[in-house]
Amino acid sequence: MLEFCGEVLEIAIPEGTREVVAPLVEQHLAPQAALFADDFIEVPRLIVSDMDSTMIGQECLDELADFAGVKPRVAEITERAMRGELDFAGALKERVGLLEGLDEGAIQRCLDERISPTPGAATLIATLKAHGAHSVLVTGGFHRFADPVAERLGFDRVVGNRLLIADGKLTGKVQEPICDSTTKKATLAEEAARLGEGARTLAIGDGANDTPMIVAADYGIAYKAKPKTRAAANGWIDIDDLTALLLLLGIERDKWVMR
Repeated sequence: MLEFCGEVLEIAIPEGTREVVAPLVEQHLAPQAALFADDFIEVPRLIVSDMDSTMIGQECLDELADFAGVKPRVAEITERAMRGELDFAGALKERVGLLEGLDEGAIQRCLDERISPTPGAATLIATLKAHGAHSVLVTGGFHRFADPVAERLGFDRVVGNRLLIADGKLTGKVQEPICDSTTKKATLAEEAARLGEGARTLAIGDGANDTPMIVAADYGIAYKAKPKTRAAANGWIDIDDLTALLLLLGIERDKWVMR
């Protein structure tokens, strides 16, 4: 089955043929969003999502680094880590180390001045929840950013890292253990097990540390993703609007919960 409607493309294909069909779709149709499924597409009962450059349009650590005057260096490390060129935990520690001594108040300023949801993010989560889905924001970033973002967007649970702070200053350290790709995949498995056998799962992200959970999910979606992550996914979105995912899942616009 193939359905094409403006911005999105839904394809149901025999198992094992995605690797053959996907390049042809990209080359000849170039849709802004596509989802490949081995059978009938169902609304998932679980969505596990990355935060930075997925549910929000920014990389929080990069923006926070601007308040310390080290954004170019931090952003360079972030980009390489998201492409899978660096060990995630090591890259995270290095970036946080460059923020040592930064005033804690910069976190709230960064949230207020720099961080904004991706268009359609709140509507996506609200609509999936209205259709019975449990939602988890799982990030290699930090609770100080993720908690308010999750509250704003309506997520049920947050999994992330914690910045260590002393005397109102960032210490340049991260609390162990670090939330990384293994944590993200384990969170997906844990939540899926809680929901029970047969519960469809969806994972969405953009970087290398999202790839394992994207591969593990029934529907693994790459959002404006790095090449390796996109290649591992069975669907992608390249448009700046996460409601495209609702169209891919076959949820009619009149059933969306607009937020």
